[in-house]
Amino acid sequence: MDLEKIVDMLSYTIPSITTGLVAYYFFVNYTKAEEQKFKLSLLRENQKQSLPLKLQAYERMVLFLERINPSNLVVRIPSVNNDKNAYATSVISAIEQEFEHNLTQQIYISNKCWSVIVTAKNATIQLIKKTALQESVLNAQDLREAILKATLSNTAPSATALGFIKEEVRDFM
Repeated sequence: MDLEKIVDMLSYTIPSITTGLVAYYFFVNYTKAEEQKFKLSLLRENQKQSLPLKLQAYERMVLFLERINPSNLVVRIPSVNNDKNAYATSVISAIEQEFEHNLTQQIYISNKCWSVIVTAKNATIQLIKKTALQESVLNAQDLREAILKATLSNTAPSATALGFIKEEVRDFM
């Protein structure tokens, strides 16, 4: 009789345990699926909010690159006393101020793009310094003309960086 009671108890217990395990399995899978749906919806929501910020950052950097284009710089920044070194310093200072004003934009753009922008800035500064050291450049007006000629004969560093930004924006749009 004891064996009969054990068999009866197992005949009730085994189906209950099996049903419990199946229910647990489905509950765990359902919870994981809901969690993934929630994460996906959060990701989509974040992308909706971050895309305008990202585009704004790229727009700001395009504006920065346009402003540091050597041909735009010499037109925008006048010479105060016609001293070439003072003029070169003021132009370089304007570039650095523009750059510092836009430093926070690196949060929203890729590291590679930021490197290209920094390289364009540094190359523009080097172009100005190199041009100021030329013996044929005697005063600020000569420096302005020499910078314009150098920009016309070669592609400006900012133009190359602008092309890179356009490609990057096109890729994620």
